[in-house]
Amino acid sequence: MSIEPFQHRRAAGLLLAILFVTGADRAGASQAYLNMPQQPGGGLPLLLSQTGAFRDTARLLPAANLVPYELNVSFWADGAHKQRWMSLPPEGKIGFASKGDWTFPAGTVFVKNFELATNESHPEARRRLETRLIVRTADGGVYGATYKWRPDSSDADLLATNLTEPIVIKTATGSRTQMWYYPSREDCRTCHTDRNGGVLGVKTRQINRDASFVGGAAENQLRRWSGLGFFETPLSDAQLAACDRLARADGTGRSLEDRARSYLDANCSNCHRPGGTVAYFDARYDTPLAQQGLINGQILLDEGIDSPRIIAPNDIWRSILFMRAHATDALKMPPLAHESLDRAGCELLRQWIASMPGPKVLPPPSFSLAAGNYANPVELSLTDNEAGAVIRFTLDGSRPTLSDAIYDKPIRLAGPTTVRAKAFKPGFTKSITTQETFIIGN
Repeated sequence: MSIEPFQHRRAAGLLLAILFVTGADRAGASQAYLNMPQQPGGGLPLLLSQTGAFRDTARLLPAANLVPYELNVSFWADGAHKQRWMSLPPEGKIGFASKGDWTFPAGTVFVKNFELATNESHPEARRRLETRLIVRTADGGVYGATYKWRPDSSDADLLATNLTEPIVIKTATGSRTQMWYYPSREDCRTCHTDRNGGVLGVKTRQINRDASFVGGAAENQLRRWSGLGFFETPLSDAQLAACDRLARADGTGRSLEDRARSYLDANCSNCHRPGGTVAYFDARYDTPLAQQGLINGQILLDEGIDSPRIIAPNDIWRSILFMRAHATDALKMPPLAHESLDRAGCELLRQWIASMPGPKVLPPPSFSLAAGNYANPVELSLTDNEAGAVIRFTLDGSRPTLSDAIYDKPIRLAGPTTVRAKAFKPGFTKSITTQETFIIGN
């Protein structure tokens, strides 16, 4: 596997910094659509080098009038490093909104490159994986295209469909394999919908960024874009001062609530908004917390949890939002391009939920054995870390109550059994029910 020399990356990074400072010359703005077709049915370039996005594809040097930009809070993409550019067509103007989504002229192209660190000891050693293009069409819609980089990083090929690839990551003790999902053109439209305007991330609360952010430009990015004439009407100082911005997960000076809601906005609001996916909450940061339907919010699917809520205060086990963010199986959210756990994001959500006022909650009991097939009878132990808690269990598939058996010794399982257990303690909210199914013998 070939990895581009770090020196070349530094040179490319310097060029991006220069581009950001000087801005784009609107008189020489990029041609509309670059070399992409005006409609998704048109013939797409088969190579990234043919799209017009880069003047030197192998060195990842963007075309002269592509504008690099950064977001305040990035969508989780399995730990990938991302670079972003926008191509605004001649005379094209962005329809600015202080809240909500912006509008973009036909022919606007957004370019995003993904790289993944392949050596945990040297995070600067990154492998190029893919570059995605999102194109604004004349009818107000968008279409996407995914280009998969070749092993030698010389160019990237258009993908006709989605693809999952194992990526080997070197660790201090050997190696591990991380799966990477390349989205299809149809997958792009799953997230880039008409309901959210088709363009994700490029909006006031994300572009309003300055040196207070790690890697941020010295000048406010939103102010810079206004000065370059990108908006239909230039923004006044008063307008700029009133604009919101999302808070980084590790940002100082912003509340835990702000940081958690910013995370949800970046990762969930594309679908979880009025008229979006079938759900009962609105993840947009612009919506006041009291109106978002998050805290004690009604759920659509209970996932087998007793008394679940979107977010149950001080109770991560009944918070379906946390459960799904903390999953990588069929329950995972977001459902696409999410093959590994965002541990920092989950920890942020856990801290926020734990900070909410509410009664103490018992964690569910732990099982000493994993569910599955066992050739011979086994003994199952149940544990709970809360002193004074009592575990009650059933072997008939029913949900344990205060009238069911108290666990006081290992349970011998000699045949097919579904064990369900729950912890109880006065002054605490009882735990959720946890269960496992064991198949014993043939």
